[in-house]
Amino acid sequence: MRKLVLLGAGYGNMRVLLRLLTKDLPSDIEITLVDRTPFHSVKTEFYALAAGTVSDSIIRVPLPVHDQLKFVEGEIIEINTNEKNVYLDNGQHIEYDELVVGLGCRDNYHEVPGAAENTYSIQTIGKSRITYEKLLGLGGGATVGIVGAGLSGIELASELRETRPDLNIKLFDRSPRILGDFPERLSDYVQGWFDKHNVEVVAGSNITKVEEDVLYNHEETIAVDAVVWTAGIRPVTAVQNIDTEKGNSGRLVLNKHHQLPTYNDVYVVGDCAELPYAPSAQVAEAQAEQIVKVLRLVWNEEPLPETMPEIKLKGFLGSLGKKQGFAYLADRTVTGRIARLLKSGVLWMYKWHNG
Repeated sequence: MRKLVLLGAGYGNMRVLLRLLTKDLPSDIEITLVDRTPFHSVKTEFYALAAGTVSDSIIRVPLPVHDQLKFVEGEIIEINTNEKNVYLDNGQHIEYDELVVGLGCRDNYHEVPGAAENTYSIQTIGKSRITYEKLLGLGGGATVGIVGAGLSGIELASELRETRPDLNIKLFDRSPRILGDFPERLSDYVQGWFDKHNVEVVAGSNITKVEEDVLYNHEETIAVDAVVWTAGIRPVTAVQNIDTEKGNSGRLVLNKHHQLPTYNDVYVVGDCAELPYAPSAQVAEAQAEQIVKVLRLVWNEEPLPETMPEIKLKGFLGSLGKKQGFAYLADRTVTGRIARLLKSGVLWMYKWHNG
């Protein structure tokens, strides 16, 4: 049997499984999926879990069932591309013929002193649960700092405002205006929502140190009761330790077929791949579609294409609580209730397609 091993049950590998587990799957292919949890987590909704507006059962999706698919639960500690082996923390090792690395990322603390030790995270479902327990256990009038005003930070701040109107929420943004890379109309709408709902956006911020109860912004000290870090990501340790060329924040450089240049049997999908796009579920799924086509060609011993289609992104959707939202689709800005309904619809369709 030819062994295809998928590391991580994230968006990329879920799409790989969706496309491979069909009647066209060659009978001599054995697929092994490895993850720390026996389900797929809808990571784009971790902010809502941390804010307490959804239970984790809402953001869990069962893994597919197929005669040629085996699931192994465990924490990956090493990927040895020379031995073609993956090692787990329980002593187990898994051999592969082809490997798809989709292990996602961890928080990037940018070497800010105290950030790793004194902040909370929404990078995994387990860390989001811990963040929920901390935030919802705060007393009235407590101050929560959210470092990073990207999509995750914006959605967490707005969702937390709806569940805890008694908290003081400060959202720290390095840019002079929120969502500064997008049209001002979009920025103004999001900023207006925060102004109306008493969420303080601290523009032009630079967090230089984090202590247990103090956040340092430039030279200013700000008393806080909890800090959630949403200011960037980097690959997990097992991925960063692979001996291959790396790009920004330790992401792995790939060839045009989404393979490691010196190990063509290793594919990388999602947040740990060095790509000319911001990491997102949409990018991971688009990559996965192409990886499946390449795998089928390899299995059929057919030549790989000289060029690969350009990945075309449709835009993004964001929520501001349960009733309002914002979107940037086909170079157009959409705000308000319609944008929120669009996001809810996309989430429903995703869960339906994945069982």
